Amino acid sequence: MASNGVTILAWVFFLHLTGIYLFTRGFLLTRLSLSETSSCLAGSCIGPATHKRAVVLVIDALRFDFLSPDPPHPASPYYHNVLRLPQELTAADPSHSLLFDSFSDPPTTTLQRIKGLTTGSLPTFIDMGSNFGGSSIVEDSLISQLRTAGKKVAFMGDDTWTTVFPDAFAFDMCFPFDSFNVEDLHTVDEGVERHLLPLMRSHDKSHDWDVLIGHFLGVDHVGHRVGPDHPTMQAKLAQMDDVLRRVVDLMDDDTLLIVLGDHGMDRRGDHGGDGILETAAALWLYSKGPKLTFPGASIPAQLLPRRTFPGSAVPHRFVQQIDLVPSLALLLGLPIPFNNLGTVIPELFWRDKRGTDFGRALDLNARQVKQYLDVYRASGSGAELDGVWSELEKEWETLDAATANTAGHWLATEVYTRSVLAACRRLWAQFDVSLIGLGLTLLVAGIAAGYALYAKFGDTSEDWEGWVVKMQWLCVRGMAGGATLGMLVYIPLQRYMNAIDALDCVLFGAFLVSSLIVIITLRTSFARPHLSSFPVPLVLHALVFASNSFTVWEDRVITFLLISSIVPSVLTGLTAPTSRLRYRILGFSTLLAVCVRLMAMSTVCREEQQPFCHVTFFATSSLPVPPLAVLLLSAPAAVALPWIIRRFLRISKSDKGVAALVLPWILPAVLLQGCGFWIVEWLDTADVLGLGWEGVLRTTRTVLARCAMGGILAFGLSLWWLVPLCVEISRSSGPGTTPKREVTVLGFANAFGAPYVVFWCTFLGLLYTATQLTGQLVLGLAAVAVLAHMEVIDSVRDVRALEAAFASATPSAILATGAGPQPQPTVAFAEIVPLALLALHAFYRTGHQSVIPSIQWKTAFILTPTLNYPFSPALVALNTCGPQFLLALAAPLLALWNVSPLPQPQTSNGVRGGAVRASLGMMLYHATLLLGSAASSAWLRRHLMVWKVFAPRFMSAAVTLIAVDLGVLLGVGLGVTRITARATKLFGAMKAGPA
Repeated sequence: MASNGVTILAWVFFLHLTGIYLFTRGFLLTRLSLSETSSCLAGSCIGPATHKRAVVLVIDALRFDFLSPDPPHPASPYYHNVLRLPQELTAADPSHSLLFDSFSDPPTTTLQRIKGLTTGSLPTFIDMGSNFGGSSIVEDSLISQLRTAGKKVAFMGDDTWTTVFPDAFAFDMCFPFDSFNVEDLHTVDEGVERHLLPLMRSHDKSHDWDVLIGHFLGVDHVGHRVGPDHPTMQAKLAQMDDVLRRVVDLMDDDTLLIVLGDHGMDRRGDHGGDGILETAAALWLYSKGPKLTFPGASIPAQLLPRRTFPGSAVPHRFVQQIDLVPSLALLLGLPIPFNNLGTVIPELFWRDKRGTDFGRALDLNARQVKQYLDVYRASGSGAELDGVWSELEKEWETLDAATANTAGHWLATEVYTRSVLAACRRLWAQFDVSLIGLGLTLLVAGIAAGYALYAKFGDTSEDWEGWVVKMQWLCVRGMAGGATLGMLVYIPLQRYMNAIDALDCVLFGAFLVSSLIVIITLRTSFARPHLSSFPVPLVLHALVFASNSFTVWEDRVITFLLISSIVPSVLTGLTAPTSRLRYRILGFSTLLAVCVRLMAMSTVCREEQQPFCHVTFFATSSLPVPPLAVLLLSAPAAVALPWIIRRFLRISKSDKGVAALVLPWILPAVLLQGCGFWIVEWLDTADVLGLGWEGVLRTTRTVLARCAMGGILAFGLSLWWLVPLCVEISRSSGPGTTPKREVTVLGFANAFGAPYVVFWCTFLGLLYTATQLTGQLVLGLAAVAVLAHMEVIDSVRDVRALEAAFASATPSAILATGAGPQPQPTVAFAEIVPLALLALHAFYRTGHQSVIPSIQWKTAFILTPTLNYPFSPALVALNTCGPQFLLALAAPLLALWNVSPLPQPQTSNGVRGGAVRASLGMMLYHATLLLGSAASSAWLRRHLMVWKVFAPRFMSAAVTLIAVDLGVLLGVGLGVTRITARATKLFGAMKAGPA
């Protein structure tokens, strides 16, 4: 039964999931959050408030150069010197207006930055995922301190604030707006304006406020939607400038204005990583009344670090963004939040020539940091500080011994607080080596068990269904016994297991024991591999992850490995015994290589690749629209691709049946609609038709996308399910007085492969619509490459069969007609490698990199104009993981291509076994890559580049393996099962003979 093979694949899939789960729990743990709060008696930990009220305006993704008076050269007319008020007021009166370049700690996503801006603490890498479903903040924060002090906080804007502070804002002065509809550029900003300005004008006691927070989203959404180099960005920044001018006009003398970006944006308008453009956020403070700094202050230069923004010639005052937390707390007369790691900004407390107030503020700040560090040291995670504790204690003793209110004391205090910040940044993620070890152990066991199963499926001397049934029951018993053993181990040892819980032990025991049973039972399958079959590309690929530079340039490495994997076939073609086979192998190998090289022309660049990488996926690195050549080629390519696929099927005359309906009619319509969606999206983004067309264009592309995706499922997949085979049967009577009835079956030679191609094309249609225009061309090339590879493999197998026949005792047997069916060839790992590499090649060439900012968030709004669950996350996942899923879905073709369907049911049974073997090989390749990435990340977990390079690549490898596993499960469970069942029913009554 086909379900037996699916069960084995499902077991391997859950084994992979468990290994990923355990490793991730150990590697990407969140930091320890202390629940203590700052409190003091008789004002011992606070200073005199300089302002009674504060207006905090967050302009999402406001990069520093958007406000800078000295922007990079050449200046952009779209975002430089547009929002001018901060630089104008700073130039006119620098004692009342201060402008800073601030560093926002990665990951640069809004939720994490809100946490940092209110608590003064550091975010964690794994917390980034909660940016789309954040939980409330339980740490001490500015917001909680304001509530404790009886202050009223008004809020309007990004609803992330109400998620993390659900009960903090005054009920009648809280106006949250949906934050994730990046296609809506104005609703949130207009809503903030609509409530912000009236509240500032109001003299109604019932609407009296102490702190007013407004969070604008338009700049961030423009960046995601069209990039910073666009007239829409200029208009949005001009709008923000106008809002700020009106806010300044309405301010009274007791109000402090703080304007900041929660993070920056890269050249394409995205963020999430740790690139300098993503972490460089603007910070502006303004006061009409009390001066912010003493005009004649002589502040030591060591306390005032400066940084030159990329492309600029003038250095600017540089602070940590979390420095705002202790500074704002003391300016408002509040205790500094307990978990704060920021340092007060000197200018804000330098109110006389001697800097007396600054000395007191800095002392309060240092004692708060010291208290936090002491409590953290005494916690269960305090051992993390072992390596730096003695050095930090020496620095504390140095500042404690220094004379108060002297430059030496200030510098020693600054060194101490910054050293604590640096130490905590290095330790921002807690690694649990035991969980990491359990995860790696399961990944290794999964690879060994997967290889044993893969090798066993290659043994054609035994019926695979028989031993698979036995193996299933052994796995079930092993899992039950392993789960019991895991619980028995956990119960007496739980007091010694800090991070490991009962579920971890049960899962680990269940899958480890069942894996060992598979390995031991099938140990005879571990034959010593011949040197010619050694998987050199896989080994080299897995070793890449031990080097950060090779990992950064993996997209180029894959191109090299993919082209190299074609070489053995070319060598076989050069020595093929017939000219026909020689031309076929060399011709299709050339076509495959050309497709790979053309795909490689599409590039997106990660920060580490600059300046040696040039973006071609978009028109420019800062304008996320398709290049002109892509716009011109997209529609012809959508029409040509189905025709090319049909031409491949015509080689074996298998373009009949369902293929004759899907390929010339349904698939072109779907691809054109998917292409049309992105062309209309470009018309909307680029304002080609001018203002007033937004609604029409949005409706048009929504209809196109829904028709494309709905059409391929409703018509393409449904039609394939009803009549999956691509054959045409005709009957005729032979000559003579007693004519013999003859049956001709067109498509007989590829009776399994052609229907599977049609099945595969339905998912190609889904992914095509979810992929931007340049990526659509890449997917088309990938589809041609897959079919070219199948023809190469088929011809190479023919060469091997001829060579075997020539080497046999009866070489003349190959000339005999009606000799019966030839034995089905075994899928070799070398045939799987190009498909596995092509999956990753397609991922990188469809506009992705193994970094967070390359996620194409705009795909969330393909089917709906607003955020819609579950469709929006599913579309982002489809766009990101679709190439790997689609190419993994093609793996069963290696066992199905050009296999005649007789005799039955032996051939169908063999095809199913071959499809499972090909699927196991695909899973094995990507599981090995995951192991290499995970092992490198674990070994280099204290490496400087772990969160920039190694951790994102591990996450990408984990997601890729899940997508690959799901792809082969769907391919075997639905595609192969349906096709072989119908083939058995149709051809079961026939006898083997010539087609």
